[in-house]
Amino acid sequence: MSKKSVVKEIISWVVILLVAFIIGNCLNKYVLMKAVIPSGSMENTLRVGDHVFGFRLAYLFSEPKRGDVVMFDWPDDETVLYVKRIIGLPGETVEITDGKVYIWNDKEGKDKTMLVEDYLKEEPVGSFGIFEVPEGCYFMLGDNRNSSLDSRKWNNKYVQKEKIRCKAWFRYKPDFGWIK
Repeated sequence: MSKKSVVKEIISWVVILLVAFIIGNCLNKYVLMKAVIPSGSMENTLRVGDHVFGFRLAYLFSEPKRGDVVMFDWPDDETVLYVKRIIGLPGETVEITDGKVYIWNDKEGKDKTMLVEDYLKEEPVGSFGIFEVPEGCYFMLGDNRNSSLDSRKWNNKYVQKEKIRCKAWFRYKPDFGWIK
């Protein structure tokens, strides 16, 4: 093998590694987001130590929906990343009584719908009152309601849409699975 062909081979490997590095960084910065779950507030959906990918482009052409698990900047300290489930949508009234979550269908709360939440870890307890979700904001709860620091307990109760970074999408460690 000549010196010229060795140099060409080295250059081709450097180019391949450089392109892979650039693609990886672009995916990480603009398409995917990684997080490690630090607490049990989202059990059984996400467990302590789970490694999760979020999809940053999920809400590019659609609005966040009730039930989506999202990663966002915590309203009480925006340097902290939180993962919770969207419960209240912009303009809605949410009531939490005896552990049950209700969405009001009228202004007085006489007609309301109780959410069916089959993803909860255990039967939630406690009454937390009524929350009127401002336009452009969302009300978030953890799936492990009895051990979750979420919208019910924050100083700033609601997450602005622009603070939602991505939709939690896939758990890749310690096991694999789509997030529902």
